[in-house]
Amino acid sequence: MQNSEVFILAIESSCDDTAAAVLHNDKVLSNVVANQLIHNQYGGVVPELASRAHQQNIVPVVDAALRKANIQKEQLSAIAFTQGPGLMGSLLVGSSFAKSMALALQIPLIAVNHMQAHVLAHFIAEDGFEKPTFPFLALTISGGHTQIIKVDHFFEMTVIGETTDDAVGEAFDKSAKILGLPYPGGPLIDKYAQIGNPKAFVFTKPKVPGLDFSFSGLKTAILYFIQKKKLENPAFVDENLNDICASIQHTIIEILMDKLKLAVKETGIKQIAIGGGVSANSGIRKTLKEAENNYGWKTFIPKFEYTTDNAAMIGIVGYQKFLNQTFETAAVVSKARIQL
Repeated sequence: MQNSEVFILAIESSCDDTAAAVLHNDKVLSNVVANQLIHNQYGGVVPELASRAHQQNIVPVVDAALRKANIQKEQLSAIAFTQGPGLMGSLLVGSSFAKSMALALQIPLIAVNHMQAHVLAHFIAEDGFEKPTFPFLALTISGGHTQIIKVDHFFEMTVIGETTDDAVGEAFDKSAKILGLPYPGGPLIDKYAQIGNPKAFVFTKPKVPGLDFSFSGLKTAILYFIQKKKLENPAFVDENLNDICASIQHTIIEILMDKLKLAVKETGIKQIAIGGGVSANSGIRKTLKEAENNYGWKTFIPKFEYTTDNAAMIGIVGYQKFLNQTFETAAVVSKARIQL
């Protein structure tokens, strides 16, 4: 179905950010996110507090998205929402609102897989950003996921490698916690790593067969390393923070790149697209761009605001599903776990 005037309102509420966006076809008119700072004091997301905050934020966030897009709700063609995966309480807030609004406006309801959205964020029309062509390999890296996905078409995706334990975002955040850094620690490791020596300390990379990942062993190795060094010198972390962060980040990037190189070798696909919150990491972005020269790859890195959880990526999936007339009834259910 082709329609030059498709307006999608998208809602994302899978974790601790309440987000709403309005898309005109594949172009973003607004992309509004309300963050929940309350979790910082707990060192991680508290599900009950997250769902309560979503209830407070969702109406003003949707209103702001419509106002910024300068359209009336009566102009909307459909409403897309995150079905899963995510925190069930958070998902239910978004889905309930989307169902109610779609019913009131008598427009189609579209359910979106959050992980598909991270992959398809590359298809948002954005000046200065190229779109990958099919097939391509997607590396989705976030606090809850680490996957290599073979993407043959918009909704033809196959997971060919994934983490067997911790996700890469957890590896960053837990390493930061070991170093005494506040939550969320991943961005702080990236910040300090930029002025540190990545070869200062060596951490053993886990040996995992095939295209799968493992980060729990690395986390344990970092813990024991820091404990040992602090016994020798209580000020070790403070005196070497930049170098420690750079060495941790270097090791994690090497783990990701080793698997990507193997995936390219096995599939013959040299188009690589990254997505997910950890793809905001400057070291990962730099290494992937260098891979274009080093390995002859074509790499696709999304605009920064489309890397972390946002509603624009939900909207682009909603647009593709609208073209295919893939709609849901109000009976659709949220799912904490959902297959790609």
